[in-house]
Amino acid sequence: MQGIQDMLGYERLTQLLPTMKLDGLVITAILCGCGAGILLRKWLLRRQLRKKIAKAQEQRARLLEQMKTAVHRFKHKHADIQPESILSLSLLELSEKLREGALSPENVLYTYMEQALKVNKELNCLTDFIPDCEEQLKELPKGKEKGLLYGVPVSLKEHFDYKNHVSSCGLVSFLGIPAKDDCVIVRVLKSQGAIPFVKTNVPQTMISYDSSNVIFGKTLHPQNPKKSPGGSSSGEGALIAGGGSILGLGSDVGGSIRIPSSFCGICGFKPTGSRLSLLGMSVPVDGMDTVTAALGPMARDVDSLALCMRALLCEELFHLDPSVPPLSFNDEVYSSSKPLRIGYYESDGFSQPTPSMKRAIQQTKQLLEKAGHKLIPFSVPRTDHMVYELFFGGVFADGIETLHDVLKNEMIDPCISYLFKLSSYPAFIKQILSFLLKPMVPRLAKFLEKTCGVGSVKKLWKQQYALKTYQREFIDKWKSLELDVILCPAVCPAFNSASSGILLGVTSYTFLYNVLNFPAGIVPVGTVTKEDEEELKQYRGYYHDFWDTTLRKTVEGGVGLPTAVQCVALPWRDELCLRLMKEVETVTQERRRHK
Repeated sequence: MQGIQDMLGYERLTQLLPTMKLDGLVITAILCGCGAGILLRKWLLRRQLRKKIAKAQEQRARLLEQMKTAVHRFKHKHADIQPESILSLSLLELSEKLREGALSPENVLYTYMEQALKVNKELNCLTDFIPDCEEQLKELPKGKEKGLLYGVPVSLKEHFDYKNHVSSCGLVSFLGIPAKDDCVIVRVLKSQGAIPFVKTNVPQTMISYDSSNVIFGKTLHPQNPKKSPGGSSSGEGALIAGGGSILGLGSDVGGSIRIPSSFCGICGFKPTGSRLSLLGMSVPVDGMDTVTAALGPMARDVDSLALCMRALLCEELFHLDPSVPPLSFNDEVYSSSKPLRIGYYESDGFSQPTPSMKRAIQQTKQLLEKAGHKLIPFSVPRTDHMVYELFFGGVFADGIETLHDVLKNEMIDPCISYLFKLSSYPAFIKQILSFLLKPMVPRLAKFLEKTCGVGSVKKLWKQQYALKTYQREFIDKWKSLELDVILCPAVCPAFNSASSGILLGVTSYTFLYNVLNFPAGIVPVGTVTKEDEEELKQYRGYYHDFWDTTLRKTVEGGVGLPTAVQCVALPWRDELCLRLMKEVETVTQERRRHK
């Protein structure tokens, strides 16, 4: 019966259609029509995206002009203000003077607004001005009830939600959607008297160590425009290093606080993952919890980081987000003078440290030993397993599909183009490429394999179990040596801006501690020397592959750029991590004084 119906349907169709022979010309015409339709759709989409970008750029220009006008208006009425007398103060000094009434919050805010505008003109680090800051000045308490950050201007990484302001994450599709409320951390900052006044630039999607997006462009390094300030807290690193902010808030899921801090020569701290609330943060890829994200402060010195953490770890935070453990800042641990048992390593065995990275560790180790601390050699267990199975396996567990969905209707910035291309390839193509590349470039082959995703829920659970097993193994090794903390390399010096986006594989030094969910922080300890640069010529890396070659090339020309070290503690021992950071800062400053 079905066959008869099909024949009748075919006869009706032949009666409706004109008699014609589908020759090659007709097929070509159909294909051309389809192609033209696709091109037209792409053209219309790009036109729409450009309109949204232009509108966002106009909005930024308008707000920065409003910021400039507000500064001029204030300076006209207060011509006697000496900016340097404010800008030269540390955060501890500034906050004390503000709370005592020796400085007015108004003078401080407009001084930093002016300085931020100057820095932005050179480095392109601001995405937004928050006019509410002027209203906040009027609402600050005048009596004794003053928060720990009373009157302190604070900058925010672009994806911190602030009511009625956009958090684009460098994505055009996020434009035009203002936040309905402040994120929890902004609300806590305000409760402590802080004044958020600007938001700062990020790379597109924030899954990059570079500093550019198609909306607001590229943020430059504060010392060398050919270098990257790092990412993804790019604008924060550049603005603070340039003196345009005394305290900033960033986020870190693979080094995004620590790498900009290292590159720009400032201090940055990634706490234990749930120590601070993530509620109200805009993110392009949600649900990726295998590798732990964290929010944290960035500033010019360690005491500033400690003050920020002390202020944020308050009852207001615990009330607004009950999922955050109610652990106030432990000043006794931070202020202790007890000698520390410090594990250290110069290399993780996966990515050969640059000469300046290695020297920074060696010199800091010697200084800490002279200060009375015990330094014990430590080696990172199973680094390859951590890199491929746990970090890449966790970040790319979905086969980069979620990121592809976010980017497929976007204009793609060069800093993220390699990941977008990978997300577009079918898994079997990547598997074939991985197989072919394995004999020649095993690290890249393994990386490609991991971008295919885990493949099933069963394999995801297995991967998560492997993560817990590795955490336990690492902690057991730590405890067997009776360590308090670890001193290890920070990624430095700053990369060339064109290379930062593709060097995901050489940042194992930072993302290790997202995998483990350990608190970790950066302290600048010096600068790249001519001897470092000369030694770099002999750098080959451990694998002699694309990542090793690119790393050597991208750090060339770094003489005079900042070097840093990384300090680490066990989960929930954030204050102990900050204590080591303070010790490093102290011995480094003493060495400089005695030179």
